[in-house]
Amino acid sequence: MKTPDWLKPGLYGAVCGAAALAIVGFSWGGWMTKGGARQNAFDRSQTEVVSALASICADQAKRDPKNVERVAALKAASSWTRGDLVVQNGWATMPGKTEADRMVANACADIVAI
Repeated sequence: MKTPDWLKPGLYGAVCGAAALAIVGFSWGGWMTKGGARQNAFDRSQTEVVSALASICADQAKRDPKNVERVAALKAASSWTRGDLVVQNGWATMPGKTEADRMVANACADIVAI
């Protein structure tokens, strides 16, 4: 099939416009793929869960009978080891669980060390 000469510039313009629209839409327009949206939702939900559990961890720290000594040791420790101290103290172990969550321990250390 032979296309008329007058149609070629319109076709090239449509193809280039569609490509430019896709580039602008995905770069600056906020468009995302299904996988990107799923990852974004997972990351946000993970952040919210850690935040909620860190509040429970901080409450467990307040109820600890040795709170004063342990919080003083936590404040004296470097920021790299604070999460380990929270795990050792048992504050990051949630009720019904046997192991502590490292992300919760680090967030809890930030709350308690203030």
